[in-house]
Amino acid sequence: MVLSKRGELVIEYLLGLIALVTSMLAAIVGFGGGMLLIAILPAFLGSNVIIPIHGLVQLASNSSRMLFSLKYVKWELLPRFLCGSVIGAFVVGYGLSHISMDYVPVAIGLYILLNIWSPRFSDFVSRYENYYLIGFLQTGLGLVVGATGPLALSVLTKQLQSKDEIIATSSLFMTISHSAKIPVYLSVTASIFSDLNLIVCMVVGAVLGSFLGTRLRLSARNDYIISIIKVLLTLLSVKMIGEVVY
Repeated sequence: MVLSKRGELVIEYLLGLIALVTSMLAAIVGFGGGMLLIAILPAFLGSNVIIPIHGLVQLASNSSRMLFSLKYVKWELLPRFLCGSVIGAFVVGYGLSHISMDYVPVAIGLYILLNIWSPRFSDFVSRYENYYLIGFLQTGLGLVVGATGPLALSVLTKQLQSKDEIIATSSLFMTISHSAKIPVYLSVTASIFSDLNLIVCMVVGAVLGSFLGTRLRLSARNDYIISIIKVLLTLLSVKMIGEVVY
């Protein structure tokens, strides 16, 4: 369907508003906005631009969310996560691309569920759990499967006590993981540059959503937000497992 200039403008503004709302949600609870956004985009965009546009908007959302909470970022965790991310991107991107990843979401979902709700499992894996491994898995597997961001979030929720430190540091990690996807996005389609006005509109919406959501989160109770994060992670994990099993 060919849209008029006015129709295109309406779509751009509408998607900018949707980017704002989904980014605001992610800034409040730490994740979920990107999954909601990619579920909505097929109703408005062609399949050849959904992945790259979603990736660019998510990069803007995560990086701005991190910048608006900069003082809460636990920078001492960055070198280990970054090192693991670089290795994961190369290994998965070039060495394991021929291996089926169909059941990876099940493993991720089970890991998150046990890590949050099983003290025995949590104590056991804490002996081996480190940010080199989390970076490797989140960034590496993120190139080929979805919803890897909650991997780091589940660990941060267990190790950090402040909701703001958890979400700010998770945003930093997700910014790194999304940045690793840029070469992939650029290789998917060259037509992305024809949608520059749409991208700008959605990026502006995502940044504004990060700002508003951060303001709301900073005024919310710490224990309340962390409880919401745990419940949403649980629902996401069950959904990931269910989609593969059934």
